[in-house]
Amino acid sequence: MIKKGLITILFFALAITGTFAQQKGQLEDQVIQPEDSQIADGEVGVTEHLNDFIPKDVTLVNQYGDTVNIMELVDKPTILNFVYYRCPGICSPLMNGIADFVDQLNMNIAEDYQILTISFDHREGTELAQRKHVNYMKMIEKDIPEDGWTFYTADSTDIYKLTNATGFKFMRTGQDFAHSATLIMLSPEGKITRYLHGTYFLPFEVKMSIVEAAEGKVGSTINRVLQYCYSYDPTGQKYVLNITKITGSFIMIVAVIIFLVLIIKPKNSKENSKK
Repeated sequence: MIKKGLITILFFALAITGTFAQQKGQLEDQVIQPEDSQIADGEVGVTEHLNDFIPKDVTLVNQYGDTVNIMELVDKPTILNFVYYRCPGICSPLMNGIADFVDQLNMNIAEDYQILTISFDHREGTELAQRKHVNYMKMIEKDIPEDGWTFYTADSTDIYKLTNATGFKFMRTGQDFAHSATLIMLSPEGKITRYLHGTYFLPFEVKMSIVEAAEGKVGSTINRVLQYCYSYDPTGQKYVLNITKITGSFIMIVAVIIFLVLIIKPKNSKENSKK
């Protein structure tokens, strides 16, 4: 009876975990994979270049049409992110996530840190960059300087230099692009200190990343673990511990242990009976 009960628990746990995995996979497919994309393995994503420095000869054009060298901009902890402004998919959730943590952080943007958003589509120009800048400034509830979060375009050569140096890989799919959602943290000297992956970000991790960037320290990528354990509650407007995911993982671990016990115990019994 006990053995049958353990087997029942095992299958129940596996069924629950399988459901979680299926739902999680469906969500990732909806959010990350662009429709009708022709993604090949290794061609889209991010290869982390921690401790590397961004190139000093990259020229950008800001939302006002001014041409600037990127090293003239990076004079404080800097959050760098790549998007394309016409993006119908993941770029909007990413930018919304940035606007959310700018509102929540108890740090002064433009003083303690800054954000540089760069289009990796060389066909996009100043007008689009300016429009996006205006839209996202309106989304942020607290008053911030306009130079705290700035928007840029560039030619294909400079885009390649910067995306290649930071390990950001994207691929064209028709008129759109397949790409990931990532924030890249830079020190005031232009050193890559951390990557934050996803479309929403825990404020305390962003703050930790900014502090580390200010000191030039390289931090590990823990955002995926934190995002697994925490979910954003839009009603309470805060991050809460996801009990369902954690419980499911715990049940899975227990199920595996029970499964191993059921396999090993009969073997030990047979060996003892032979003796």
